[in-house]
Amino acid sequence: MDRPREFVFDIPARPGIAIRDNADGSPVRPKDAATVILLRDAADGLEVFLQHRVRGMAFAGGMTVFPGGGVDPRDADASVAWAGPSPSWWGEQFACDEGLARALVCGAVRETFEESGVLLAGTEDAVVADVAPYREARKALERREISLAGFLAEAGLTLRADLLRPYAHWVTPREEPRRYDTRFFVAKLPEGQRADGATSEADAVGWQRPAAAIADAREGRRGLMPPTWLTLNELEEFATSDAALAQAREIVKTVPKLVPDGDLIRVILDPTED
Repeated sequence: MDRPREFVFDIPARPGIAIRDNADGSPVRPKDAATVILLRDAADGLEVFLQHRVRGMAFAGGMTVFPGGGVDPRDADASVAWAGPSPSWWGEQFACDEGLARALVCGAVRETFEESGVLLAGTEDAVVADVAPYREARKALERREISLAGFLAEAGLTLRADLLRPYAHWVTPREEPRRYDTRFFVAKLPEGQRADGATSEADAVGWQRPAAAIADAREGRRGLMPPTWLTLNELEEFATSDAALAQAREIVKTVPKLVPDGDLIRVILDPTED
């Protein structure tokens, strides 16, 4: 599916967009991050799990997003029990070294568990169906009291990298003061598990058809950033989550450009070098 070249959004409430943290005016270096597009199959078609972020949050406050967040240095722990495509394979998909690839996959699994309660782990033969025994570990992970590798080892679980697929690579625009270099993954809700809103980062969560979420954004009922909007637009073409996971994708690094245009911000989506 060809991406549209531009999206136009209202200017955010903050004054101006060309704000940078660096004293010399150079772009802020983006922090590595991972986002997971969580899918399930409903009676009327494919649905995606969405979170409405708390308005006071420093990044994307008040916006509707997929679960995800910044990579923790401990996500690179090579001792993590692992099943599925190797870190080197993920590095090839996301054009990064093996260490960062491992951290990105671990960060994706950790953030998904912290923010939605969905745990992409188990044994090499089975996926966790009941996450109730791990509620306290989830809270400890969110408080950064334990690492993902430590939690999995204590619980006797293995990270299931085979439940994830690479989807996209987005970098926050150079004009923004807080930036993330984010790899997007896609995963199917494991059988027996449910996604919830037990996270401090969201005040509302839910499953929705992609087209319905876009309609809500067009009618002003939710805010979507360009990567979320375009991903939802792409997911409309799939009847099932398996079909979405099966599609091979070329991962292209995209750094949107923000251009003031009167009372609007024009978002240019052409892939660029950062």
